[in-house]
Amino acid sequence: MEISKGQRLPLSSLFAGVGAPQTIQIGLQISGLDASLDFACFGLDAQQKLADDRYMIFFNQPKTPCGGVELAVPAGDQAGFLCRLDRLPASIDRLVFTAAIDGNGAMRQIRSGHLRFLQDGKESALFDFTGQDFQDEKALMLGELYRKDGAWRFCATGQGFNGGLAALVRHFGGEVAEETPAPPPSAKLSLEKKIAAHAPKLVDLAKKAAVSLEKHRLHATIARVALVLDASGSMSGQYSKGRVQEVIERLLPLAVHFDDDGELDVWAFSRQALALPPATLANYADYINGTERGWRHWGLMSINNEPAVIEKVIGHYRGTPLPVLVIFVSDGGVSRNKEIKQLLTEAASLPIFWQFVGIGGRQYGILEKLDTMAGRVVDNCGFFALDDLHSIDEQALYDRLLGEFPEWLAAAKSKGIVH
Repeated sequence: MEISKGQRLPLSSLFAGVGAPQTIQIGLQISGLDASLDFACFGLDAQQKLADDRYMIFFNQPKTPCGGVELAVPAGDQAGFLCRLDRLPASIDRLVFTAAIDGNGAMRQIRSGHLRFLQDGKESALFDFTGQDFQDEKALMLGELYRKDGAWRFCATGQGFNGGLAALVRHFGGEVAEETPAPPPSAKLSLEKKIAAHAPKLVDLAKKAAVSLEKHRLHATIARVALVLDASGSMSGQYSKGRVQEVIERLLPLAVHFDDDGELDVWAFSRQALALPPATLANYADYINGTERGWRHWGLMSINNEPAVIEKVIGHYRGTPLPVLVIFVSDGGVSRNKEIKQLLTEAASLPIFWQFVGIGGRQYGILEKLDTMAGRVVDNCGFFALDDLHSIDEQALYDRLLGEFPEWLAAAKSKGIVH
């Protein structure tokens, strides 16, 4: 179903044959802007004010206290929210979904954008817009869910707003804390200069990585960065098409910034686990086809055995004084759920955060339940899935890779796991 700008509809009409569901997924996508975007959902009272700051959901506050709204990005979208309307208190009268430019740019530069509704992963209604609808605004009110006569309705707002995210917060009656002074320009420039000197092809990626690092307040963090690559038989297409090489190139700027030695530690696995030489600015360009004579000679490409490589990674970093960000790429087919759960539960006391990324696969098993996995001293895992690596731009990818890392870092420090 297509929704027009300004249209107001009962929520029930957006879900054919379902009625008015109480749990819905909203996906957001905007392309054409060079700057990064901050997406947010404001839970407002009957006076259309943010009476409770905990009901502003964005990258720094991913969930309402009642669990009624939380960040959750559908496959193929740039941002998204999972809304459990029946959990929202009666004081929350409407949910307003917004986007704000973080940096230079104007909304008239948008090439295409949408807000869409999904039910069980399938699109049911779509509101499309382009930059022709806007001028020099820095923010947008995309749409809103609101209560009327005891039922939820939707309005496709599509309205530009002068000012960025802070201006939106003030508009809705919230308070904006004094901004933390920006890091010295040298902190950002050092990453770009270092990469420009040794790998000029990656300079654009370095700039985007620097934006995300500052956004998530990680510009001064020193950490180790590791990449774990699924090399089971079902991944052969991802290797031969260059998708896995692309992962190396996209992640290396993060490693160069974070890591004390500027290296990206790499493991590959199928039935067995293989520790590969670190990826660096000197060897990244043909890493997948050149390292250890190339991926076809690694002796892998059989069934997947995640516990084997998880054990290797834990053993390698046990005792490290630095926090570790492990990015674990898989195309699914996960079956050893009990063993994986036990290993990650035990590893929660170590300074390791595991960011699992699904690419082009299915049957992710326990990886999709990491946020609800009990028995850990801290939540040490995150997961998101992409249908295709090309379905997400670098800025959005960095934001998602780093989204849960600061929260884990703070929790790990409070528990004495990281010093």
